[in-house]
Amino acid sequence: MNDAMKRGICAIVAAFALAGQASAVLPSEQLADPRLEARARAIGAQLRCLVCQNQSIDDSDAQLAGDIRVILRERIVAGDTDQQAIDFVVQRYGHFVLLRPPLEGQTLLLWFGPALVLIGGAIWVARMVTRRGPPVESDAGLTDEEQVLLARRLDTEPAS
Repeated sequence: MNDAMKRGICAIVAAFALAGQASAVLPSEQLADPRLEARARAIGAQLRCLVCQNQSIDDSDAQLAGDIRVILRERIVAGDTDQQAIDFVVQRYGHFVLLRPPLEGQTLLLWFGPALVLIGGAIWVARMVTRRGPPVESDAGLTDEEQVLLARRLDTEPAS
């Protein structure tokens, strides 16, 4: 590998290493007041994109995430506190919109659902394994005459 190629590869690796996660907040969505925009970003980092599900609304470029970002900024401009703005979004979209939903009766399935599925799968696999019983011997239930006939067939037929 020549030096130019090595430098090119190093430049590409460095670019990927230095590139952070891009924010999907559009310039048209940003608030003019930097303090209000900082609040909106802090709140947006706590809210889940309902389409992507593993990204915050600030990191997602899905249309629904953009709609929630706009609603959030409208609430902040209207004078809502951070908690009031979050409560408004939760009231509209449910607890699933929170990246860290509270541990309540309504959210128990969100918190413990994956563990229950994993435990249920382990129980099902254990039951399938234990139901099989001991292995059956190959010559069990054959008469002496059938065993001789089977042995002849196995010896005379070509191996596949």
